[in-house]
Formats: sequence, C-alpha cells, structure tokens
Amino acid sequence: MAGPAGRLDAVLVCGGRWHDFDHARLRLLELLGEHPRVRTTVYQDYDCVNALDRADLLVTYTCDVRPGPAQRAALARFAERGGRWLALHGTNSVIEPSTGEGPRMFTTPRILGELAEVLGSQFLAHPPIEPYEVRVTRPDHPLVAGIGPFTVTDELYVCELHGELEVLLHAEFTGPCRGFAEGDTAALDNVPRPVLYLKRHGLGEVCYFTLGHCRGRYDMQDLGVDDTGRVDGGPWETPEFLTVLRRCVERTVDVSGPAGDPAGR
Repeated sequence: MAGPAGRLDAVLVCGGRWHDFDHARLRLLELLGEHPRVRTTVYQDYDCVNALDRADLLVTYTCDVRPGPAQRAALARFAERGGRWLALHGTNSVIEPSTGEGPRMFTTPRILGELAEVLGSQFLAHPPIEPYEVRVTRPDHPLVAGIGPFTVTDELYVCELHGELEVLLHAEFTGPCRGFAEGDTAALDNVPRPVLYLKRHGLGEVCYFTLGHCRGRYDMQDLGVDDTGRVDGGPWETPEFLTVLRRCVERTVDVSGPAGDPAGR
C-alpha cells in the first residue's frame, strides 16, 4: 500500500462540536509525526473523498460530523481495500440537541447507514463526565500488554454495537444516562462497555478508542454557554491513555502486513 520510497499518505479528520479539536488535532499530529514515512493531510469533515481513495491510513476525531452517502461509501471502500482506520472518541456519534422549552434532551438518530457496521458501533449516550475505571479485556494483546486497570476522567460511552468486535479494554456501567433520549434504557443492561476494540471490514481494520474527551472554555457556545470557566484535559493527562494511543497510532501506521497479522502490529 505504501507509495514511492515507502511514503504513507494519512488523512486526519478532526472537527465537529463541543470539544477542543485544536488540542486533539495537535496531539494526533505529534503522534503521526513520530513516523517519518507518514505525510498527513488534515480535514475538518469528510469532504475528502479523493484523498480517502488515495490514503493508506485514516485517523478520525470528530463529534456529530455526518458523512453524506458518497462520503460513507468512500470510507467503506477505504476499509474494504485494506486501509487501517484509527477512530477516536465521537467518530461514531450523531447527536441532536432539543430546541424546545424545558430540560435539554439529546437524541442520536440512526443516519450513519452502512458506516455504523464498518465502525462497529454508534454512540447512544453517556453518564456525567467523572472518573471511572478502565479494565483490560485482553492483557495478552500488544496494544494493551503491560497495562493494568486505570482510572480516567472521560465520557463513558454507551453504544449500539454492530458486528464482531475484538474488545481489548472495557468499562462497567449500568445506567441510566440522564439527558439522552435513549439514556433511560440503553445503559440498564449490565454488560461491559467496549472502550478499545478492533473490527475487521473487508481487507482492512478499524481500531476504535472511545476515550479522548477534551474541552476548552469556549467550546459550548452553540448550547448557550459562552465560557465554561475551565479547560478539561480529560484522558490526555492520563499516562495509560497516552501509551495505548501511541500504540494504536503505531499499529495504524504499520501497514507492512495484513490487518491483524503479527507483521502489522
């Protein structure tokens, strides 16, 4: 898949709502920059079909960024032909805030189409942001080897799952998740919540890491909060998250072998 002289073309999509995308973009570019073969093009949304058709790897950190039909098809093609996709945090989210009177309620319409199957999940809800424990599901896997249970301050994602997932990290939570239309029922089943998993699609692989929340003081203005009065670094201040994220980037960059093969770890 690599180009002349071993060059790898990466697409980074980083944008959306309610998060500090400047911070996430910078940190992800720093991690990609540790690999001299990688040349990265940055977008705020999925209006990059031509770049996706040429890309060797894809990294996404978004929230409520909704690809259209042609863009969803391009993302599916990317994975089917053997591309590696590192999807972070709200990549799987479609979130619609209520606009009427009364308490704000968020809905999560199912408009991702086939992309939910490619990604392996769609966001439904999360409880209030607070510290919670992340547990290691597959301690023998290279992405999490040597990592013990760790506490992180983040949004604990409750998701609708699609297809066969290889779960590497998980969290425990039984709802409800107030403020989400499906939050009263979606999180009542007592099952582990995937935090990091691998999902095969065609010849390619999606590595989904639900952690990564960060928010600056001015990122909630479209919800009527001019200044939150604080900066939330979230898991970007947690050593275990940074270690696993760096490994995920390394796996995504190393396309020398088939997805899931030891040569590709």
